Amino acid sequence: MLNDQVAIITGASRGIGREIAQQFSKESTKLSLVGRSEDIHKAAQELKSSGFEHVISIQADVSKEEDVQKIVDETLSAYGKIDILVNNAGVGFFKPTEEVTADEWKKIFEVNVQGVFLCSKAVLPHMKEQKFGTIITISSDVARYTIPNGSAYVATKYAVQGFCGSLAQEVREYGIRVGTINPGMVDTYFADSKQGLPEKEDWLKVEDIAKSVIYMASAPKHMLIDEIKIHPFAQDYPIA
Repeated sequence: MLNDQVAIITGASRGIGREIAQQFSKESTKLSLVGRSEDIHKAAQELKSSGFEHVISIQADVSKEEDVQKIVDETLSAYGKIDILVNNAGVGFFKPTEEVTADEWKKIFEVNVQGVFLCSKAVLPHMKEQKFGTIITISSDVARYTIPNGSAYVATKYAVQGFCGSLAQEVREYGIRVGTINPGMVDTYFADSKQGLPEKEDWLKVEDIAKSVIYMASAPKHMLIDEIKIHPFAQDYPIA
């Protein structure tokens, strides 16, 4: 089913985004990989080296409207359509609210919220025209509850959850599905951490999140998966 589709994946240079790309390549989905740094080209080359040919890489900042338009234009030029958007790009930090600067607050909202808005908005005309599309946003379990020292990050995830819920209602008449994946603790590079640290041994792996994306994207057209919430057994979290 996914081998006839075209997917844009943001934040695909490493971590969860890179693994999402790997999983989609196994489904023979045509890929447009997006990242802010030149590392995005390495991620695409890695797939090509493994024998997967249908992949392009685009260096772009999802918080900038002109960059997002470039993503859409280059994807359409390469493949002629857009079926799937995976909003994976995101940043995070954790500190007491009084230590958060206005610039930090602005930046996290630009990437985590504005990026999701701009990318989703940009693909909608094309998905509406073909009467089909899937928009998946990698959010967080803190879109459903709060934690101390996370006011900025948590606020962005609540905003994303609200945006995606409203968007889903707007576009369902066009056959477009919108869903979120809200993971708990994942062993990745998030918040300037390192992947593979001993203390993360029992956390979720990037493969767990990527396979959830494939599951959501490959659901039959009559089925909408609104949200997937995943936690490692090792994580204690509020029930919400």
